[in-house]
Amino acid sequence: MTDFTVGDDGFRLDGKPVRLLSGALHYFRVHEEQWEHRLGMLAAMGLNCVETYVPWNLHEPREGEVRDVGALGRFLDAVERAGLWAIVRPGPYICAEWENGGLPVWVTGRFGRRVRTRDAEYRAVVERWFRELLPQVVEREIGRGGPVVLVQAENEYGSFGSDAVYLEWLAGLLRECGVSVPLFTSDGPEDHMLTGGSVPGLLATANFGSGAREGFEVLRRHQPKGPLMCMEFWCGWFDHWGAEPVLRDAEQAAGALREILECGASVNIYMAHGGTNFGGWAGANRGGPLQDGEFQPTVTSYDYDAPVDEYGRATEKFHLFRKVLEGYAEGPLPALPPEPVGPAGPVRVELDGWAGLGDVLEALGDPETESGVPPTFEELGVDRGLVRYRVAVPGPRQAYPLGASGLRDRAVVYVDGARAGVLTEESGPLPEPVAGPAEVELWVESLGRVNYGPRLGEPKGITGGVLHERQYLHGVRARGLRLDAFEAAGAVAAVPFARVDAAAGAGDAGRTGLFRGTFTIEGAAGLGHAGLELPGWARGFVWVNGFCLGRYWSAGPQRILYVPGPVLREGANEVWVLELEDAGEPWVELGPGAPGRAGTPGVVQP
Repeated sequence: MTDFTVGDDGFRLDGKPVRLLSGALHYFRVHEEQWEHRLGMLAAMGLNCVETYVPWNLHEPREGEVRDVGALGRFLDAVERAGLWAIVRPGPYICAEWENGGLPVWVTGRFGRRVRTRDAEYRAVVERWFRELLPQVVEREIGRGGPVVLVQAENEYGSFGSDAVYLEWLAGLLRECGVSVPLFTSDGPEDHMLTGGSVPGLLATANFGSGAREGFEVLRRHQPKGPLMCMEFWCGWFDHWGAEPVLRDAEQAAGALREILECGASVNIYMAHGGTNFGGWAGANRGGPLQDGEFQPTVTSYDYDAPVDEYGRATEKFHLFRKVLEGYAEGPLPALPPEPVGPAGPVRVELDGWAGLGDVLEALGDPETESGVPPTFEELGVDRGLVRYRVAVPGPRQAYPLGASGLRDRAVVYVDGARAGVLTEESGPLPEPVAGPAEVELWVESLGRVNYGPRLGEPKGITGGVLHERQYLHGVRARGLRLDAFEAAGAVAAVPFARVDAAAGAGDAGRTGLFRGTFTIEGAAGLGHAGLELPGWARGFVWVNGFCLGRYWSAGPQRILYVPGPVLREGANEVWVLELEDAGEPWVELGPGAPGRAGTPGVVQP
């Protein structure tokens, strides 16, 4: 039986020293049919291990509704076939620039500030989830012939709290569930983070993008013995909608990686391959030094400026990292797998069908509720998607400013059926005052829940109220349209599509809705990817053959959505575009994809 242990001087495999050269690759951000290729790219770069998080909310979006929990096990089996070890980070909180940090909305909506603490009710749902999830990890531990060598307890807890009782309980729960490989924690190399996030008896690791010697010196103050490991070597960064793309110089990143290894440490490159936030699962941040300021939603692409880009291609950073890592390999590195190919040229996809948002809501939406104040998304059970709020302005009364307090995140507002403007968290009331009587509709979209910092778990929707001057308008009717309503087999067949020219004759209502079109591909089986672009379209979501590519938004910087090759079919293919703000001309373009981030103007990450 193989034995992987934590010794005073490093990791040991059957008593012999070993160094973990790991790379982050999240199974849920990569199409399953592409796992093998991406794992082969990591091995070719010189890595011997892969790390993945587990997003609880993806697998249990509603309490008791567990979906495809076996995906983790299938991924770990693919890892084993690739000849790699595995590090599993099951949370329950994962951050990862993922919606709500991986916590289901029914958890944060119910427990609020009690999440990630010793609270007994919160711990009870975590325990139930872990007992559902962890058997497939335990079965694949290295001592049982599998690839799993390390499991994390929580994630970057020292950036959030200091509840040692909770952390020790969680570590104990992992052991109770049968996890026998070494457990670890990971935090920033700062005293308060390591103090708050470490657990006696568990390996502490550090997360940073540069300054390895200084970071490890701080870690050694808290953990004088044991392996040194940078659990997240940030070789790139992620992007926010409406901001400049963030890049990192490849030579500088390779130098930082070399410094980690020269310290005798193990490393996990975050990200080795980022992938994509399919299905609207991208999270969000808050700006400011304490992460409690301006709302910053994360884009659909999770390319991360990683050595293996979103399309599965080797970048300059890949080749520089390979040169560094081959100096620590026991033999020649594997050859690179064949590079995925895209279509030879762009294909214009005509959209010939249209249904208004109201009709889509009637066909796919949840039942309408009525209450005194606007219910939040959490109260309505909506994780990703939008909610239509309807409320009456009594009359007669003179025109006053109309707004929404506590709005999260963006609302397209109609007054008596005419579009009156767009409201955001930062905006004031509508540009034109509203007189009564009037009927007001607010179509509110969540742009992603905060995944890091003190605003984790904040509710979405209208969390305050609809205000006419200083008066709250009560008697609010609300109806949710969840993104996963589109995923059910045959669900969209219930939408009453009309010819697309009906949208042009529908006035303001025609600027939004669900648009549909078809296109033909020959040789689809040979395609590794494509890119989909929506020039002139404002904001919404796209599906290809029922697979949700994620959110598009003219705010940029992302302009092209990644289409995994396995999603495409030989012959006829179908596209759905759910436009929430202002439709462009009725066509989209399918092409070879984005050229890569190298040379892209943007902010250079030090």
